[in-house]
Amino acid sequence: MTRPITAGVDGTEESLAALAWAAREAVRRKLALRVVHAWRYQAHEAIEAADPEVQIGWAKEAVGEAARTVTERHPELEVSTDVIEGADAEALVAAADEAEMLVLGSRGHGRVMGFLLGSVGQQVIVEATRPVVLVRAGDEPAAEAAGREIVVGQQGEPEDSAEALRFAFETAATRGATVRAVRAWTLPPVFAYSPGSLKLLDEAGGLEPYEERALAAALEPWRDRFPEVPVVQQVEMGSAGQVLLSAAQAAQLMVVGRRAHRTAVGSRIGSVAHGVLHHAGCPVAVVPPA
Repeated sequence: MTRPITAGVDGTEESLAALAWAAREAVRRKLALRVVHAWRYQAHEAIEAADPEVQIGWAKEAVGEAARTVTERHPELEVSTDVIEGADAEALVAAADEAEMLVLGSRGHGRVMGFLLGSVGQQVIVEATRPVVLVRAGDEPAAEAAGREIVVGQQGEPEDSAEALRFAFETAATRGATVRAVRAWTLPPVFAYSPGSLKLLDEAGGLEPYEERALAAALEPWRDRFPEVPVVQQVEMGSAGQVLLSAAQAAQLMVVGRRAHRTAVGSRIGSVAHGVLHHAGCPVAVVPPA
């Protein structure tokens, strides 16, 4: 089944930037674009505004207007619109599950300032079964110009980052871009190593060569599948979040895998994805495991 690329809009500058990004990506991938808005009835004192049919009519009109800005720019693109009734997070998760990817607006650097980096956005990222791309206001097509890399984080065993690598290589192939695969490493306590792992490290010639071989092994199937995509391997000592953010300074897209944690106070994304979402200046794709 061919899935569309879905963009969530709410009238904000950030969501309109996300819509424009989603449209460009749909054109590149030769996919349809679905524009959605999550709507819930809210009672108002004004008689007209108190009518649910009036409110949903306004929502449909706003979504239709947003979609028209896309079709004027990309007349060849197949575009559909939908107003989904329900709680924001639930509606967006449902929309993501039916899409190739869900594209949303994202606000603010540093502290949690925006809707999509708050509890709703976090819930969408944690529960979506498809990649979620976050785009900031002010994102421009020029940022996707040749020479800007797609940066993807790799960690653990090859299968741990397989879906993130797949997304990065597929996107790079449609854009004619280079993939920069980044693997960060730190010095763990000596007791973290078993005799077997110490033997492997000794055979590899030390920690850094061991990490380089691990990254090469994770990349091998994707290099074979996408031989036209140039690849830069980066193995660097340091925290994963800081190393990725440094590599992403001139990137057109950052891709990270998702590690979700469920706690007594709700679902949380992993610390690396959390840090990148808050501080990266480029769009960020958070990719769930298979």
